[in-house]
Amino acid sequence: MTDKVIENNQVTVMGEVVSDFTFSHEIFGEGFYMIDVKVKRLSDSFDIIPIMMSDRLLDVTQRYIGEYICVSGQFRSYNRHDEKKNRLVLSVFAREVEFVDDLEDSARTNQIFLDGYICKEPIYRKTPLGREIADVLLAVNRPYGKSDYIPCICWGRNARYASGFRVGERCAIWGRIQSREYLKKVNEECAEKRVAFEVSVSKLEILEEEIYEKTPEYSV
Repeated sequence: MTDKVIENNQVTVMGEVVSDFTFSHEIFGEGFYMIDVKVKRLSDSFDIIPIMMSDRLLDVTQRYIGEYICVSGQFRSYNRHDEKKNRLVLSVFAREVEFVDDLEDSARTNQIFLDGYICKEPIYRKTPLGREIADVLLAVNRPYGKSDYIPCICWGRNARYASGFRVGERCAIWGRIQSREYLKKVNEECAEKRVAFEVSVSKLEILEEEIYEKTPEYSV
């Protein structure tokens, strides 16, 4: 059962370590730490992806800035209470880590596959230049009754296709994890820069089965 559930959330990212480890939390004596990895896109830009890692996978007392690593795991979420609201926090939960010499195949440095359920009605819109976009929120089940809520963004034909999805439908998504900076208005005079993480969808499809009626309600 556990292996089957893990298969519905698969991530592989390869990139340059650009931060030291910072402590996140501890469970039954096992420490978990955060580290940032700079992952190149096919263009000249890049994404900074947060990785959560157990101290049993790597010596977290060492500095690895400038080294290249390959991380395999899952894209996970949790709600953090922030400014009287719940804020969705996402990171890659590492299960396997290895060091690599270089990044020859850039097309494979950032891959994700998700198999989950539509938990909010997709939001379809067009940019001022007429480009079609659809936002999809996917609930991906974890063992022990937990779920990760993963925001996904679709473009063009994928956006038109996703605009017709219904809440509770099972959906498979392939793509990459991207980071996006935005300004959060704090008050009338001040705004602060924040970073959002989402899946940029390259392919998606509805999986044939009955509507999943037990998809947990989600709100931010």
